[in-house]
Amino acid sequence: MVACTITDRKRDIIVTAGGKNVAPQNIENVLKGIPWVSQALVVGDRRPYLVALLTLDQDEVSKLDGRQDAKVLIGEAVDRVNEELAHFEQIRRFEILPRDFSPEEGEITPTLKLKRRVVEQNFAPELEKLYAG
Repeated sequence: MVACTITDRKRDIIVTAGGKNVAPQNIENVLKGIPWVSQALVVGDRRPYLVALLTLDQDEVSKLDGRQDAKVLIGEAVDRVNEELAHFEQIRRFEILPRDFSPEEGEITPTLKLKRRVVEQNFAPELEKLYAG
């Protein structure tokens, strides 16, 4: 039997359709390390693969010159992140959202933790698009 260490809040553990357990907070923290990303949410519970909802750090994006596209740069950065992850932990698709997650929308707690279910409900059409395409 293989020992398992939980590195995230137990209720936030994602169990993929393939039965793999993934701690999303670790992946989200790496994604938030991408210079142009402000916030990240990894989704994939009972789904065939993981996807991410990302928001932009407007200060960093404004530093880009007109020839650089933020989505392309973030895509390349996500590819580099995926190289360090197990196959079942890799982000297959991502969507850049038009706004940050906010306490006013009920998406963030006063201690700045994401309310995953609320974000998933608020951005359900974007998530469905990521799994449909």
